[in-house]
Amino acid sequence: MYEISVEKHFDAAHYLRDYKGKCENLHGHRYTIIVKVSAEKLNDIGLAYDFTDLKTHLKTILERYDHTCLNDVKPFDKINPSSENIAEEIYKELKKKLGKDPVTLTSVAAFETPHQGVTYTP
Repeated sequence: MYEISVEKHFDAAHYLRDYKGKCENLHGHRYTIIVKVSAEKLNDIGLAYDFTDLKTHLKTILERYDHTCLNDVKPFDKINPSSENIAEEIYKELKKKLGKDPVTLTSVAAFETPHQGVTYTP
């Protein structure tokens, strides 16, 4: 089994509705997103999956969030843009993009800072 991971960043503001603390106020983060996929075998040229393809898929998802107030972007206009929800939403979007590719999406991690983040694994 091979596990492939890529990491990308985006900058965004958000606030947590009904939080009852500082995070209920508008504030920003430089989010780090780490995506992992797994493959059982290598292709004809010895790759489990092309890093470039995975980065491209992730980039198209993150472009919607970059330099926004996440609370104004669907689905976060209805649900809180917590790290947990961000990781899960990116997972759902990426799973669709991978479609019939010969890999399994393993997890998506969303870090608000270098020291705190969440990993979503269904």
